[in-house]
Amino acid sequence: MSNATDPTEQAKAFFFEGNALFEADRLDEAQSRYQAALALVPGRPSILANLGVTQCRLGRWPEAVATLAQATKADPTHRDAWVALGLSHEALSNWAGAAHALQQGVRLGASTAQIHLSLAMCLLRLDRPDDALAALDRALALDPTLAEAWSQRGSVLRDAGRHAEAARCFEQALAHGGDETLHRFYLASVKAGEATPPQPPRAYVEALFDEYADDFQHHLIHQLKYQAHETLLAPLRVGGRRYPLVLDLGCGTGLCGQLIRPHADAVDGVDLAQAMVEQARASGAYRQVVQGELLEFLRARNEPADLVIAADVFIYVGALDGVFAAVRERLQPSGCFAFSVELATGAEELQLRPSLRYAHAPAYVERLARAHGFQVRQTWQAPLREDQQKPVMGLYVLLEPAGAP
Repeated sequence: MSNATDPTEQAKAFFFEGNALFEADRLDEAQSRYQAALALVPGRPSILANLGVTQCRLGRWPEAVATLAQATKADPTHRDAWVALGLSHEALSNWAGAAHALQQGVRLGASTAQIHLSLAMCLLRLDRPDDALAALDRALALDPTLAEAWSQRGSVLRDAGRHAEAARCFEQALAHGGDETLHRFYLASVKAGEATPPQPPRAYVEALFDEYADDFQHHLIHQLKYQAHETLLAPLRVGGRRYPLVLDLGCGTGLCGQLIRPHADAVDGVDLAQAMVEQARASGAYRQVVQGELLEFLRARNEPADLVIAADVFIYVGALDGVFAAVRERLQPSGCFAFSVELATGAEELQLRPSLRYAHAPAYVERLARAHGFQVRQTWQAPLREDQQKPVMGLYVLLEPAGAP
């Protein structure tokens, strides 16, 4: 048999063509050549590895995982196959598989700042902050200008209560091109003397709750012992009063909506995170749920509301002047504005805490109420939820338009 018809030689030719196409960034064509080679010599580790790496680069994550799992089984010493397998698992949110594969790649000598950063991100998802911190340190030893590694290191240290070190990390992230608004927000949460941002970056809040949505209710109620919705609405669900229209600001997955719906003709909700909006809609408690900022939602409406509620929402809003003004515009003369805030301590009326949540002082709430035409019907203090198994105290407030009987 001549070499021209030898399957091994033909596979080798396809393999080298694939390599040349890969180097030229013609990835679809490279994949095709590797697949042709593999059809001739099934199970060849080098071909499996290059095909899997190409699929990873193309963003075809499930195919990449399947191919690279075969490649690393056939050749457990193939460093690049392990790294690509880790990155593919990471893209599919398979954090344990990703961490294992990336660690194998590192053990075999893969050592770039981005690889260590990816490993750190997976370890954080697995709630292994000490291991993540070590990976971030390795990333920054290789590239001290990597802003994302400084940012993640700052977040780990902030969560550990090491605020001065966290502040330095956020300053380094800013110095190396990290997002200005986001990192000024982070910095203000841990460094005394930094100006408190009047509101958090929208992208931060949206991403936080989109990511959190799937496990939101279970985590909130069973792990954080969340009770703000029940505590806030308890005095509004007695006495037989009915509310023709309720607006639920920052409705989340619909906890408040489900409690107040039996006492209302219609409940409309708004939330910034699309994943939350979808769950609130699916709850069946709402006439409509809008995805967007609560201030825009209030300003865009003409229909007067009888009750406006915001349970444990203003911790992610910050300054409330605009909200108070917009609610007053939308509220019926006999209506009620019911909300909770995290209770601020100390001299500052508005505080951004290391938790990245805002706290508000009672004096701040009372001053805004007077300024925007409200009078206080009732206030009381009670826990909102737990943080590290300790109750987080809240201020619960029922306001009504000034002059209401």
